[in-house]
Amino acid sequence: MKKSFDLSLLTDLYELTMMQGYFFNAPGLKGVFDMFFRKMPFQGGYSVFAGLEDAIQAILNIRFSDQQIDYLNSLHLFEKKFLQFLKTFAFTGDIYALKEGTVVFPNEPLIRVEGNIIQTQLIESMLLNFINFQSLIATKASRIALAAEGDAILEFGLRRAQGVDGSLSASRAAFIGGAQATSNVLAGQMYDIPVKGTMAHSWVMSFDNEFDAFEKYAVMYPDQCILLVDTFDTLKSGIPNAIKVFKKMKARGIKNYGIRLDSGDLEYLSKEARKMFDTSDLKETKIFASNELDEWIISQLKQNKSPIDAWGVGTRLVTGEGEGALSGVYKIVAKDEGRGFTACIKISNNPEKISNPGIKNIYRFYDKEGMAIADLVFLQEEEKKLTAKIKARQPIRFNHPSIDYACFILEDYSHAVKLLEPYVLKGKKVKNSTSLKDIQILAGKEVDGLHPTFKRLLNPHIYKVSISDDLKELKGTLVKKYCDPCHY
Repeated sequence: MKKSFDLSLLTDLYELTMMQGYFFNAPGLKGVFDMFFRKMPFQGGYSVFAGLEDAIQAILNIRFSDQQIDYLNSLHLFEKKFLQFLKTFAFTGDIYALKEGTVVFPNEPLIRVEGNIIQTQLIESMLLNFINFQSLIATKASRIALAAEGDAILEFGLRRAQGVDGSLSASRAAFIGGAQATSNVLAGQMYDIPVKGTMAHSWVMSFDNEFDAFEKYAVMYPDQCILLVDTFDTLKSGIPNAIKVFKKMKARGIKNYGIRLDSGDLEYLSKEARKMFDTSDLKETKIFASNELDEWIISQLKQNKSPIDAWGVGTRLVTGEGEGALSGVYKIVAKDEGRGFTACIKISNNPEKISNPGIKNIYRFYDKEGMAIADLVFLQEEEKKLTAKIKARQPIRFNHPSIDYACFILEDYSHAVKLLEPYVLKGKKVKNSTSLKDIQILAGKEVDGLHPTFKRLLNPHIYKVSISDDLKELKGTLVKKYCDPCHY
């Protein structure tokens, strides 16, 4: 089941005012926009691309209702002729994108949008909203999953998420990044994500004693019995009562049980709990941990060999703790006024913010072991030449996108894959939707295909995203054209 979208006004006001300007002054103008991000979140070595399926669905469902038109009219900004045009609006452009779940890096186009500029301008804010947030959370989840070293990650963030849609989008993105389940039942229904949960302290406190609460819960849910043991005293009360319940369950042939630690020193408590269960002939008991976890805490607990089997991660996952937002932007890179496309460039005093002009794609190069080596952003018109070089395994120059003299020659590579693919052509989807599970599987394979130096939490190696010779030449020409050499 998927979301039902009615998001036509999910846009910034200036998108609509610019649309009206184009409508009256340049109705036939075509534009090509790139969506990319500038800075790696969490000071990490990679990001996970997410949000594409939701974004495309929302864009293709843009329709302005009479009620929405009436609202826009009440703003006293829009002419009647333009509002009449909005009544017939439907996106008829093209959308090229990387596969959702792909690992991505700064300053390379994740999505390319082509079409009449009235349409391509409108979707900017909507597209960025979907991609920026879900990519941020998918990346956070991937980092947490790596830290857990194969242990189960359960997303428990609903009550701390940033609003209703924030919780749903976070659950979806967290699953892509590596979470195995969510506590959010609505997200489970909408996105077919497995749902998991334990109990709250209120359950334990609602009965006369802790043992009675545990036993009644075990009778109700014998196949999913995870007992919360820190309501009163974890080692003196919670675990001893859990042992009594589990021994009764084991005597009946049931062995699928465990505890959740939600406070205190998780390393010490988990180690003590493990000893108590093992000496009680309950070695099969699983230990779950929660309480403000993130990749750094989990990594430390793993290094200290804490015997924790699964991790419930909430606040710091679904809010992207440590990074306010992905730095995704949407910039025009080419325009066509009826005589063919010409490249556009954004100039900045900060060289890293000068955009890469022209209609582009990306080749990702791999070594003989299937590990990603580097990405090359290239112009569409040089694809045939570049593809021939790759097929012949010829050396290829990789140019730094903002340092003119910096480059390297790649000689030893196995193959290269073109990353941007058409998802929408002339307003029609040309690719079937991918299941969320398959997107998760792809994300896992993508992360596995990175050298460990890119995946470490502290000071990861910087993955090289470079530009082709032709793109470097075009960029240099446009910089010279628009920059005053005497201006500092």
